[in-house]
This record gives sequence, structure tokens and C-alpha cells, in this order.
Amino acid sequence: MSATMIKEFRLPDLGEGLTESEILSWKVDVGDTVSLNQVIAEVETAKAVVELPSPFAGVIKELHEQPGSVVEVGKPIVSFEVPDDAGTAPSGPAGKLTAGSRERGAETQKREPNLVGYGAVVEGSGRPARQPRNFAAPVVAAVETGTPAVEPAETTPVPTTPAERPRSTPPVRKLAKDLRLDLTEVPGSGPGGLITREDVLGFSRHHEEPAAAQRGAPAVSGSQLGERETRTPIKGVRKYTAAAMVQSAFTAPHATEFLTVDVTPSLELLARLKNSKEFAGLKLTPLTLAAKAVLVALRRNPALNSHWDEEHQEIVTYNYVNLGIAAATPRGLTVPNIKDADTMQLPQLAQALTALAETARAGKTTPAELSGGTISITNIGVFGIDAGTPILNPGEAAILGLGAVRTLPWEYRGEVALRQVITLSLSFDHRLVDGEQGSRFLADVGAILAEPGIVLAMV
Repeated sequence: MSATMIKEFRLPDLGEGLTESEILSWKVDVGDTVSLNQVIAEVETAKAVVELPSPFAGVIKELHEQPGSVVEVGKPIVSFEVPDDAGTAPSGPAGKLTAGSRERGAETQKREPNLVGYGAVVEGSGRPARQPRNFAAPVVAAVETGTPAVEPAETTPVPTTPAERPRSTPPVRKLAKDLRLDLTEVPGSGPGGLITREDVLGFSRHHEEPAAAQRGAPAVSGSQLGERETRTPIKGVRKYTAAAMVQSAFTAPHATEFLTVDVTPSLELLARLKNSKEFAGLKLTPLTLAAKAVLVALRRNPALNSHWDEEHQEIVTYNYVNLGIAAATPRGLTVPNIKDADTMQLPQLAQALTALAETARAGKTTPAELSGGTISITNIGVFGIDAGTPILNPGEAAILGLGAVRTLPWEYRGEVALRQVITLSLSFDHRLVDGEQGSRFLADVGAILAEPGIVLAMV
């Protein structure tokens, strides 16, 4: 009978330095046999829902977390029973493999997975291993069957003096701020005195119950209070979006300009394109042409495709365009972006916009698709809204809002006629974009939508 071993898989960094994720659902049960890269769970980060592939081929031995649990990066979530084909693996402290360590056989070399979304490293693939972030706990731990895993020694919380900044992660500091707690008073139970989410919640409950008793009111918990109101925890995409919007609104000085345009020629162009074989099967909307107009206008107005680097005190002007499209999803607002959209012709752009929308509605947008945007568009017209003041996506210099297309009396060739009219709303970071630059960009976008043929004079 071949020897087996237990391998423990810890929640890895899912991208962008996120420190925790919520287990939405398990796709496997204890006792199930799974194959390499088989989807075993669905988890939600602060940015997106991600499918978690199995790093091993073996049998599910234990699920350490239940659906709905918020798990910090580095904590164990599932254990596997796998064949011990490589013999005894060299281990780090306490018999555990460190992240990125290798099991060496006589002529083979195996590498453990360390990043979700890329799957486990397949032998012979030649792909270089990505370096994991240096978290307190290793990503993978292994012990021989029959030998219990050696738990790390308990860490005595390190007291924090008032003059020091308490050791915690950004989400934990945000939680403490929302609960109006002073982190210097919260004892940390994590490695080296790190203050965890559980520490903050426990401290809050401990101090809320006596206060409620003094008021003569019971401490209330749960999602519902009576029948007149419902409380929903702020987490996941909505929590991230709220924090990002607050940061953007109070960091970047917003300025907004409006322009109302007769887009009848653009709609006539769309009708002709739909009947051409080059666009057969593609979804064409005013957003398609607006996106192309933005890409063309950026060539003449590059300041709107830039970033304010506060740390290095530099203005970064991008020589590429990752075009973000705001998408309303059941989990909240997300802004996935189309990479290198400026290199795409109109049919490719139309296809990319359709795929982006379908992925967002299905909740399958990846963290990579939500990161690295350089400028965004929000289509508020689909909700029947004429205009608004869009808030910048953090780190970007501008966002264009598209209003509803309406049939209105309009001056046309010296007479009043019914025309298709839209209002454009442009918000921009006034640190990066002067009023003249923003006005010229908006005028260029409007000119293209009013007369698509004018683009020939712009490129």
C-alpha cells in the first residue's frame, strides 16, 4: 500500500495585496477525490469573485472554514490526503514547507502552488514560479500520514505603546474606524501582536454589552432588528467600492463639465454597421462608439490618461489605454477594464465590451480585470438618467458619463427638427487636468459622436 501524506492549503494572496477573502461556497465535500486544478471553492475578495483551483490531486480530508467565513490570507482552508510519491520532503521549521519550497526526488522537481488563478505548476511546463508575498504563514504545509501537524508555538501578544502605530492590516484599521474604536486599546492575538479582525470585533462586543446593560437595553446582534429594518453586513465588493469612492472623493479634487450633443449621425452609423458582414453577430450600442471616441480623443489630450503618484511626487502619463467600464452587478459596482483598448479596431472593441459586460453580470470578473485601469466610462443612460457627476475611479484622471439618448427638438441646418440627443458628463482630477484640457477632450468626444466622419481629421 503506497504511503500518503496530509497537505494543508492556506488561503493565498489573490492579487493586489488583498488581506482577506470570504468563502462563498465549497464545490467539494470531505471524502471527495479531486484532480489537479479542479475548482474546489468560490471565494470573494474585496474586488471580485474568484474560483479557487485545487493545488493537488488527492482526497479532501477536511474543510477548515464554512461558507460565509471571512478568512485572512495565510490561514488554512482545506486539507488533502495525497500520495507520498516523492518520499520525505525537506521541511522548514516545525516540519512545514515554506512557501515556494521544493520537494526534490532523484531526477524530478516539484513546486507547490502559490497563487490562485494560475493553478498548480505542472511539471515540465517550464513556467517560472512566481514569488509569493511574505505573509506570516506559509501557503502549503505537509506532514506524514498518522503524524499530527505540529502547531506553531503560541505567540504572546506584543503590547503597543501609545506612541507606536498598532500593527494591523488596512481592512482591520477601517473596521476599527467604523466601530469608533481606538486600535491602541485593542490587544492583538496575531503573530507579533498583529491585531486581527476577530480582535476588533471581540473588543467591540466586550465593550458594547456593558454599555447596553447600563442603558437598560439588551445587546442586539444578527442581521435583523425587529420587523421595521434589515441590516446587511458591509463586505466584499460593496465594502471595497465604498472605501474607494470615499478615498477618491476626498483625495482628488473633482471638476465636472457637461456637453449636450446631437448624436443622430452616430446612431445612423450604428444601424449601417449592424448590417455589414464585418460586424455580423456583434452587439453595437452608443457605448461602442463613445468608447472609440474616447480612445481617439486621448491621442490629442493625453493628460486625461495619467496618474498622480503621490509617493514619488510624479505625474505618470500612460502610453497605453486600459479602458474601464463601470458595471452594476448584484454584488455592487465594479469597473473592469479592457487592456490596451487603444490598439483595437472597432469590431475588436465591440467584442471586448460585450465580453466584459457578460463576465461582470455573471460575477466572474477577476482581480486582474479590475486592476490597472487608466480612464473610465460610466453609462448612466441605461437607467434613463440624462447627466450626473461621476466620481473618479481611484488612481485615474478622468471618467466620462454617458446620459440617455433622447428624441428632442434641436436646431439642425437652420431649422428645428427632432434629433437624437445625449448629454456627456466629464469628471476629472484638477491636479492633473486643467480646465482647458478637460474642455478640449470633451469637445473632441462630442465632435466625433456628432459627426463620426470627423475622426479622419483627428488621426
